[in-house]
Amino acid sequence: MAIVDLRSDTITRPTPAMRRAMAEAEVGDDVFGEDPTVNRLEALAAERLGKAAALLVASGTMANLVSLMVHCGRGDEVILGDQAHSFLYEQGGSAALGGIHPRTVANQSDGTLRLEDIEFAVRPDNVHFPRTRLIALENTHNRCYGAPLSLTYMEAVAALARRHGIALHVDGARIFNAAAALGVPAARLAKDADSVSFCLSKGLGAPVGSMVCGSREFVAEARRVRKVLGGGMRQAGVIAAAGIVALNEMVDRLVEDHANARRLAEGLAAVDGLTVDCRRVVTNIVYLDINRDRLPPAELLERLQAEGILLLAVGPKRLRAVTTHHVSAADIDRALEAFRKALATI
Repeated sequence: MAIVDLRSDTITRPTPAMRRAMAEAEVGDDVFGEDPTVNRLEALAAERLGKAAALLVASGTMANLVSLMVHCGRGDEVILGDQAHSFLYEQGGSAALGGIHPRTVANQSDGTLRLEDIEFAVRPDNVHFPRTRLIALENTHNRCYGAPLSLTYMEAVAALARRHGIALHVDGARIFNAAAALGVPAARLAKDADSVSFCLSKGLGAPVGSMVCGSREFVAEARRVRKVLGGGMRQAGVIAAAGIVALNEMVDRLVEDHANARRLAEGLAAVDGLTVDCRRVVTNIVYLDINRDRLPPAELLERLQAEGILLLAVGPKRLRAVTTHHVSAADIDRALEAFRKALATI
Protein backbone atom coordinates (compact mmCIF):
# COMPACT_ATOMS: atom_id res chain seq x y z
CA MET A 1 0.00 0.00 0.00
CA ALA A 2 1.35 3.45 -0.92
CA ILE A 3 1.80 5.71 2.08
CA VAL A 4 0.51 9.27 2.24
CA ASP A 5 2.80 10.83 4.85
CA LEU A 6 1.35 14.02 6.31
CA ARG A 7 3.35 14.04 9.55
CA SER A 8 5.75 16.82 8.56
CA ASP A 9 7.47 18.54 5.66
CA THR A 10 10.72 17.10 7.03
CA ILE A 11 9.93 13.73 5.43
CA THR A 12 10.53 14.93 1.86
CA ARG A 13 12.93 13.00 -0.32
CA PRO A 14 15.34 14.57 -2.81
CA THR A 15 14.10 15.00 -6.36
CA PRO A 16 15.85 13.27 -9.26
CA ALA A 17 17.48 16.61 -10.14
CA MET A 18 18.82 16.88 -6.61
CA ARG A 19 20.22 13.35 -6.70
CA ARG A 20 22.00 14.08 -9.97
CA ALA A 21 23.43 17.31 -8.61
CA MET A 22 24.63 15.55 -5.47
CA ALA A 23 26.30 12.78 -7.44
CA GLU A 24 28.10 15.26 -9.69
CA ALA A 25 28.93 17.92 -7.08
CA GLU A 26 32.35 19.51 -7.14
CA VAL A 27 33.67 19.48 -3.56
CA GLY A 28 36.46 20.81 -1.39
CA ASP A 29 37.04 21.42 2.31
CA ASP A 30 34.33 23.78 3.50
CA VAL A 31 36.02 24.45 6.85
CA PHE A 32 38.87 25.92 4.79
CA GLY A 33 36.27 27.79 2.70
CA GLU A 34 37.29 25.73 -0.33
CA ASP A 35 34.13 23.85 -1.25
CA PRO A 36 32.93 25.57 -4.45
CA THR A 37 29.43 24.11 -4.29
CA VAL A 38 28.91 25.26 -0.71
CA ASN A 39 30.20 28.69 -1.68
CA ARG A 40 27.70 28.86 -4.55
CA LEU A 41 24.85 27.83 -2.26
CA GLU A 42 25.79 30.40 0.37
CA ALA A 43 25.97 33.16 -2.23
CA LEU A 44 22.59 32.13 -3.65
CA ALA A 45 20.95 31.96 -0.21
CA ALA A 46 22.28 35.39 0.73
CA GLU A 47 20.97 36.85 -2.53
CA ARG A 48 17.51 35.27 -2.08
CA LEU A 49 17.22 36.70 1.45
CA GLY A 50 18.70 40.08 0.58
CA LYS A 51 21.67 39.69 2.93
CA ALA A 52 25.39 40.15 2.43
CA ALA A 53 26.40 36.62 3.38
CA ALA A 54 25.08 33.18 4.37
CA LEU A 55 26.32 30.03 6.08
CA LEU A 56 25.32 26.39 5.55
CA VAL A 57 24.60 24.54 8.80
CA ALA A 58 23.39 21.03 9.54
CA SER A 59 19.85 21.77 10.74
CA GLY A 60 17.28 24.38 11.68
CA THR A 61 18.06 23.80 15.35
CA MET A 62 21.73 24.54 14.70
CA ALA A 63 20.78 27.60 12.65
CA ASN A 64 18.81 29.10 15.52
CA LEU A 65 21.40 28.18 18.12
CA VAL A 66 24.28 29.63 16.09
CA SER A 67 22.32 32.83 15.50
CA LEU A 68 21.37 33.30 19.14
CA MET A 69 24.93 32.63 20.29
CA VAL A 70 26.27 35.29 17.93
CA HIS A 71 23.74 37.88 19.07
CA CYS A 72 23.89 37.09 22.80
CA GLY A 73 26.62 36.44 25.33
CA ARG A 74 26.28 34.30 28.43
CA GLY A 75 23.71 35.82 30.77
CA ASP A 76 22.08 37.92 28.04
CA GLU A 77 18.37 37.59 27.25
CA VAL A 78 16.30 36.86 24.16
CA ILE A 79 12.61 37.77 23.89
CA LEU A 80 10.62 35.12 22.02
CA GLY A 81 7.17 33.57 21.85
CA ASP A 82 5.95 30.98 24.33
CA GLN A 83 4.99 28.80 21.33
CA ALA A 84 8.25 29.35 19.45
CA HIS A 85 9.95 26.29 18.01
CA SER A 86 13.29 27.38 19.46
CA PHE A 87 11.70 27.60 22.92
CA LEU A 88 9.66 24.39 22.85
CA TYR A 89 11.45 21.94 20.57
CA GLU A 90 15.18 22.66 20.55
CA GLN A 91 16.04 21.16 23.94
CA GLY A 92 16.75 24.53 25.53
CA GLY A 93 20.02 24.63 23.63
CA SER A 94 20.42 28.40 23.80
CA ALA A 95 20.36 28.21 27.61
CA ALA A 96 22.24 24.91 27.97
CA LEU A 97 25.01 25.70 25.49
CA GLY A 98 24.90 29.48 25.11
CA GLY A 99 23.92 30.55 28.62
CA ILE A 100 21.19 32.71 27.06
CA HIS A 101 18.13 33.48 29.17
CA PRO A 102 14.73 33.10 27.41
CA ARG A 103 12.11 35.76 28.16
CA THR A 104 8.83 34.43 26.77
CA VAL A 105 5.92 36.51 25.54
CA ALA A 106 2.53 35.00 24.68
CA ASN A 107 2.08 34.19 21.01
CA GLN A 108 -1.20 35.44 19.59
CA SER A 109 -3.27 33.08 17.46
CA ASP A 110 -1.74 34.51 14.29
CA GLY A 111 1.81 33.79 15.49
CA THR A 112 2.63 37.39 16.38
CA LEU A 113 3.82 38.81 19.67
CA ARG A 114 1.92 41.95 20.70
CA LEU A 115 4.17 44.97 20.31
CA GLU A 116 3.23 46.23 23.76
CA ASP A 117 4.17 42.85 25.25
CA ILE A 118 7.57 42.97 23.58
CA GLU A 119 8.05 46.54 24.76
CA PHE A 120 7.22 45.54 28.33
CA ALA A 121 9.62 42.58 28.18
CA VAL A 122 12.65 44.71 27.24
CA ARG A 123 14.73 44.98 30.41
CA PRO A 124 15.81 48.34 31.83
CA ASP A 125 19.52 48.80 32.49
CA ASN A 126 19.65 47.46 36.04
CA VAL A 127 22.15 45.17 37.78
CA HIS A 128 19.31 42.87 38.87
CA PHE A 129 18.35 41.93 35.30
CA PRO A 130 19.92 40.20 32.31
CA ARG A 131 20.56 42.47 29.34
CA THR A 132 17.99 42.23 26.55
CA ARG A 133 20.00 41.64 23.38
CA LEU A 134 17.60 40.04 20.93
CA ILE A 135 14.02 39.58 19.74
CA ALA A 136 13.34 36.30 17.92
CA LEU A 137 10.32 35.80 15.65
CA GLU A 138 9.17 32.69 13.77
CA ASN A 139 7.84 33.03 10.21
CA THR A 140 5.82 31.00 9.33
CA HIS A 141 4.74 30.05 12.83
CA ASN A 142 4.51 26.29 13.16
CA ARG A 143 2.36 26.06 16.31
CA CYS A 144 0.00 28.81 15.12
CA TYR A 145 -1.42 27.02 12.06
CA GLY A 146 1.65 27.80 9.97
CA ALA A 147 0.69 31.48 10.03
CA PRO A 148 2.80 33.87 7.94
CA LEU A 149 3.82 37.08 9.72
CA SER A 150 3.02 40.06 7.52
CA LEU A 151 5.52 42.51 6.09
CA THR A 152 3.89 45.32 8.11
CA TYR A 153 4.29 43.37 11.34
CA MET A 154 7.91 42.44 10.61
CA GLU A 155 8.69 46.12 9.97
CA ALA A 156 6.98 47.16 13.22
CA VAL A 157 8.97 44.70 15.33
CA ALA A 158 12.21 45.73 13.62
CA ALA A 159 11.47 49.39 14.38
CA LEU A 160 10.84 48.51 18.02
CA ALA A 161 14.12 46.58 18.18
CA ARG A 162 16.08 49.48 16.68
CA ARG A 163 14.47 51.91 19.10
CA HIS A 164 15.83 49.84 21.98
CA GLY A 165 19.19 49.10 20.37
CA ILE A 166 18.62 45.35 20.23
CA ALA A 167 18.84 42.85 17.36
CA LEU A 168 16.12 40.92 15.51
CA HIS A 169 16.49 37.27 14.47
CA VAL A 170 13.91 35.50 12.33
CA ASP A 171 13.52 31.74 12.53
CA GLY A 172 12.44 31.49 8.93
CA ALA A 173 12.44 27.71 8.70
CA ARG A 174 9.46 28.10 6.33
CA ILE A 175 9.98 31.73 5.25
CA PHE A 176 9.53 30.80 1.59
CA ASN A 177 6.09 29.44 2.49
CA ALA A 178 5.35 32.79 4.15
CA ALA A 179 6.53 34.64 1.06
CA ALA A 180 4.39 32.46 -1.21
CA ALA A 181 1.30 32.96 0.95
CA LEU A 182 1.77 36.73 1.19
CA GLY A 183 2.84 37.21 -2.43
CA VAL A 184 6.08 39.00 -1.55
CA PRO A 185 9.74 38.01 -2.01
CA ALA A 186 11.36 36.34 1.00
CA ALA A 187 13.97 39.11 0.96
CA ARG A 188 11.30 41.69 1.76
CA LEU A 189 10.17 39.73 4.81
CA ALA A 190 13.79 39.47 5.98
CA LYS A 191 14.76 43.02 5.01
CA ASP A 192 14.86 44.52 8.51
CA ALA A 193 16.11 41.44 10.36
CA ASP A 194 19.69 41.32 11.58
CA SER A 195 19.73 37.58 10.91
CA VAL A 196 17.40 35.05 9.35
CA SER A 197 17.56 31.27 9.09
CA PHE A 198 15.69 28.95 6.75
CA CYS A 199 15.49 25.22 6.14
CA LEU A 200 16.42 23.58 2.87
CA SER A 201 15.05 20.28 4.16
CA LYS A 202 11.37 21.14 4.70
CA GLY A 203 9.09 22.27 1.89
CA LEU A 204 12.05 22.95 -0.39
CA GLY A 205 12.72 19.22 -0.39
CA ALA A 206 16.50 18.99 0.06
CA PRO A 207 17.67 16.03 2.17
CA VAL A 208 19.57 18.02 4.81
CA GLY A 209 20.70 21.49 5.78
CA SER A 210 19.67 25.00 6.80
CA MET A 211 21.03 28.45 6.07
CA VAL A 212 21.92 31.36 8.33
CA CYS A 213 21.91 34.76 6.60
CA GLY A 214 23.06 38.19 7.73
CA SER A 215 25.85 40.72 7.42
CA ARG A 216 29.37 39.60 6.55
CA GLU A 217 30.46 40.32 10.12
CA PHE A 218 27.58 38.33 11.56
CA VAL A 219 28.22 35.34 9.30
CA ALA A 220 31.95 35.40 10.10
CA GLU A 221 31.07 35.05 13.80
CA ALA A 222 28.43 32.43 12.98
CA ARG A 223 31.10 30.38 11.20
CA ARG A 224 33.18 30.37 14.41
CA VAL A 225 30.18 29.27 16.49
CA ARG A 226 29.29 26.57 13.95
CA LYS A 227 32.78 25.17 14.30
CA VAL A 228 32.69 24.94 18.11
CA LEU A 229 29.30 23.20 17.90
CA GLY A 230 30.82 20.53 15.65
CA GLY A 231 29.14 21.84 12.51
CA GLY A 232 32.14 22.04 10.20
CA MET A 233 31.13 19.52 7.52
CA ARG A 234 34.21 19.37 5.22
CA GLN A 235 33.12 18.12 1.73
CA ALA A 236 29.62 19.49 2.26
CA GLY A 237 29.16 20.28 -1.43
CA VAL A 238 27.48 16.90 -1.75
CA ILE A 239 24.53 18.22 0.27
CA ALA A 240 24.87 21.85 -0.82
CA ALA A 241 24.22 20.75 -4.41
CA ALA A 242 20.71 19.65 -3.44
CA GLY A 243 20.17 22.98 -1.70
CA ILE A 244 20.99 24.87 -4.90
CA VAL A 245 18.42 22.82 -6.80
CA ALA A 246 15.91 23.44 -3.99
CA LEU A 247 16.29 27.21 -4.21
CA ASN A 248 16.18 27.23 -8.00
CA GLU A 249 13.36 24.73 -8.59
CA MET A 250 11.21 24.26 -5.47
CA VAL A 251 10.31 27.75 -4.26
CA ASP A 252 7.69 28.70 -6.86
CA ARG A 253 5.79 25.43 -6.47
CA LEU A 254 5.08 25.92 -2.73
CA VAL A 255 1.70 27.40 -3.63
CA GLU A 256 0.66 23.88 -4.69
CA ASP A 257 1.29 22.63 -1.15
CA HIS A 258 -0.81 25.50 0.20
CA ALA A 259 -3.67 24.63 -2.15
CA ASN A 260 -3.54 20.99 -1.07
CA ALA A 261 -3.54 22.01 2.60
CA ARG A 262 -6.69 24.07 2.03
CA ARG A 263 -8.26 21.17 0.15
CA LEU A 264 -7.51 18.93 3.12
CA ALA A 265 -8.78 21.44 5.69
CA GLU A 266 -12.05 22.03 3.89
CA GLY A 267 -12.61 18.30 3.48
CA LEU A 268 -11.83 17.53 7.12
CA ALA A 269 -14.13 20.32 8.31
CA ALA A 270 -17.02 18.43 6.70
CA VAL A 271 -16.20 15.18 8.54
CA ASP A 272 -18.37 14.53 11.61
CA GLY A 273 -16.17 14.27 14.69
CA LEU A 274 -13.51 16.75 13.60
CA THR A 275 -13.09 20.51 13.99
CA VAL A 276 -10.88 22.52 11.64
CA ASP A 277 -10.62 26.29 11.39
CA CYS A 278 -10.22 26.58 7.62
CA ARG A 279 -9.76 30.35 7.76
CA ARG A 280 -6.39 29.86 9.42
CA VAL A 281 -5.01 27.43 6.84
CA VAL A 282 -3.04 29.65 4.45
CA THR A 283 0.26 27.77 4.11
CA ASN A 284 1.05 24.04 4.31
CA ILE A 285 0.06 23.19 7.89
CA VAL A 286 -3.36 21.95 9.03
CA TYR A 287 -4.36 21.42 12.66
CA LEU A 288 -7.46 19.38 13.40
CA ASP A 289 -9.20 18.74 16.70
CA ILE A 290 -11.10 15.57 17.59
CA ASN A 291 -14.43 16.51 19.15
CA ARG A 292 -15.49 13.04 20.28
CA ASP A 293 -14.66 12.30 23.91
CA ARG A 294 -14.43 8.55 23.41
CA LEU A 295 -11.89 8.78 20.59
CA PRO A 296 -8.25 9.22 21.64
CA PRO A 297 -5.85 10.43 18.93
CA ALA A 298 -3.83 7.22 19.17
CA GLU A 299 -6.82 5.14 18.09
CA LEU A 300 -7.64 7.44 15.17
CA LEU A 301 -4.00 7.47 14.06
CA GLU A 302 -3.95 3.67 14.17
CA ARG A 303 -7.05 3.45 11.99
CA LEU A 304 -5.61 5.96 9.52
CA GLN A 305 -2.29 4.13 9.39
CA ALA A 306 -4.11 0.95 8.48
CA GLU A 307 -5.31 2.86 5.40
CA GLY A 308 -1.79 4.12 4.62
CA ILE A 309 -2.29 7.66 6.00
CA LEU A 310 0.20 9.08 8.52
CA LEU A 311 -0.40 12.14 10.74
CA LEU A 312 1.18 13.48 13.93
CA ALA A 313 -0.47 13.85 17.35
CA VAL A 314 0.43 17.21 18.90
CA GLY A 315 -1.97 17.37 21.85
CA PRO A 316 -4.56 15.42 23.83
CA LYS A 317 -7.14 15.88 21.07
CA ARG A 318 -5.16 17.57 18.31
CA LEU A 319 -3.49 16.23 15.17
CA ARG A 320 -1.27 17.97 12.62
CA ALA A 321 -1.03 17.41 8.88
CA VAL A 322 1.59 19.03 6.65
CA THR A 323 1.56 19.00 2.85
CA THR A 324 4.68 18.65 0.69
CA HIS A 325 5.62 18.10 -2.94
CA HIS A 326 5.18 14.36 -2.33
CA VAL A 327 1.47 14.85 -1.55
CA SER A 328 -0.86 15.30 -4.53
CA ALA A 329 -4.49 16.38 -4.70
CA ALA A 330 -5.36 12.71 -5.24
CA ASP A 331 -3.48 11.84 -2.05
CA ILE A 332 -5.52 14.46 -0.19
CA ASP A 333 -8.75 12.89 -1.45
CA ARG A 334 -7.52 9.47 -0.36
CA ALA A 335 -6.70 10.84 3.11
CA LEU A 336 -10.18 12.37 3.39
CA GLU A 337 -11.79 9.06 2.50
CA ALA A 338 -9.66 7.34 5.15
CA PHE A 339 -10.84 9.86 7.76
CA ARG A 340 -14.47 9.33 6.83
CA LYS A 341 -14.03 5.55 7.04
CA ALA A 342 -12.16 5.72 10.36
CA LEU A 343 -14.80 7.90 12.01
CA ALA A 344 -17.89 6.22 10.55
CA THR A 345 -17.93 3.37 13.06
CA ILE A 346 -17.11 5.33 16.24
